[in-house]
Amino acid sequence: MATASINPAAAPASESPEPLEERAALYTSNRPLLTVGVMAATIMQILDSTIANVALPHMQASLSATADTITWVLTSYIVASAVAIPMTGWLADRIGSRNLFLYAIVGFVAASMLCGLATSLPEMVAFRLLQGVAAAFMNPLSQTVMMDINPKSKQASAMSIWGMGVMVGPILGPVIGGWLTDNYDWRWCFYVNVPVGIACFAILWALLPSREIKRRGFDLFGFSMLAVAISVFQLMLDRGQTQDWFDSWEVWLEGLIALAAAWMFLVHMITAKEPMFERSLFTNRNLLTGIGFMAVNGVLMTATLALLPPMLQNLFGYPVLTTGILLMPRGVGIVASMYLAGRLIQRNFDPRIMVGGGLAIVVWSLWDMTGWTIEMGSTPFIVTGLIQGIGLGFVFIPLNIIAFGTLPPHQRTEGASLMNLSRNIGGSVGISVVTALLARNIQTNHSVLAAHIPDPGLTASDPVVSSMLGSSTDSVLAMADAIVNQQAAMIAYLDDFKLMMILTLVAIPLVLLLKRPAPAKPGEDTPHVAMD
Repeated sequence: MATASINPAAAPASESPEPLEERAALYTSNRPLLTVGVMAATIMQILDSTIANVALPHMQASLSATADTITWVLTSYIVASAVAIPMTGWLADRIGSRNLFLYAIVGFVAASMLCGLATSLPEMVAFRLLQGVAAAFMNPLSQTVMMDINPKSKQASAMSIWGMGVMVGPILGPVIGGWLTDNYDWRWCFYVNVPVGIACFAILWALLPSREIKRRGFDLFGFSMLAVAISVFQLMLDRGQTQDWFDSWEVWLEGLIALAAAWMFLVHMITAKEPMFERSLFTNRNLLTGIGFMAVNGVLMTATLALLPPMLQNLFGYPVLTTGILLMPRGVGIVASMYLAGRLIQRNFDPRIMVGGGLAIVVWSLWDMTGWTIEMGSTPFIVTGLIQGIGLGFVFIPLNIIAFGTLPPHQRTEGASLMNLSRNIGGSVGISVVTALLARNIQTNHSVLAAHIPDPGLTASDPVVSSMLGSSTDSVLAMADAIVNQQAAMIAYLDDFKLMMILTLVAIPLVLLLKRPAPAKPGEDTPHVAMD
């Protein structure tokens, strides 16, 4: 891999043809083409976190797996990404951000090819672990590159472009995965990464600049404690539903191990001479608040996408491809509001107002979702999805601008890794919580509703009912049970939507903790904070 010192894309700042006030932290000879390459890599990585979801039943049969074990195809990717993300900053300093990005693309493409060639579940899980490690570096690095190659005046637009890929990717994943699986084979969900990855590598090899390489020690103990905390916590979330959560000693043990490892990591961060992350990162109020918001955003985005597809397919009877199409308006809303948010920030509109307003729009959409019924058509899904997408877009871009606008350029990679880690953990927690509540509430609602059903024997003996149904007592009982199951499940989904609405409503006051980044002065490289 070429390093920044011999890379023509990384020309010194003095050679940049742009005026001083419009100079980016890193110079590249073709910013638009590099943006295309970076975004293609980002979307490829984001898509792969969801594109395989709809293909799981086909994988299960092909790999001779059970319904419980096939989910490790998804879990292994998530765990590997979460564990590897904290290493991004150190590796970028150690071998160069350019080299790390190129290595990550090569590893991701190679792992994708191996996943497509897998013939057993252990092979698939191993290859997905490799793919998850490579993917972990791509997201923070792409975000950092988009900030570094653009001057201060264009960073809002750059974050809008980056955010569109990150937010729309999970929505397009099931659609693309379903189309590839139906028309070709589930293995093409992985093979499709190969040509895209090769094109991305070629663009980044030619144009990607690199930060200065810094030799700093690796905090092995800190990383080990954080890795144990994240991986065991994820294991607890995955096993909790099947083990009846805290009624199981296994879940208690996993929770205590995760808590102990997280505590030791926190103490080590405070006391170590050279901790894994620079301690000054955690004195930045905007970054810390942004990390909290990003966890909420992970819950909203990931948990919603985990609930809606099975609800649309199982309760409303929509096929897979139609389900994906009904979810697409959410992506349209996200793209539209991200574009508008970027334009408003360029006009010095206060991003904190957009964050608060976006969260309020999301609350409105979730409140509307609590009124859904079994009998309704597809229009409410489209309208509510569009509204919710608009709200999420107004949160995501301004939040990133606020969080990174007060960080010096050399801390952006570590800041991005923390933000992405927070979103991943929030998504994992969100999925586990809403699915666990869904299962429990279905049982509870079924018991409550069934208690109000008349004796099926008396109902069937009614001449009017018998003439209408032409059925026996058993048929009446089966029909009633099916209706009760359907209504119990619908109420359980509405309860989950209500919970997410309350979580979003509670998060809105956190906007008051944010400080507005002041516009950079001519020739100023490091953003500062307006003391308002």
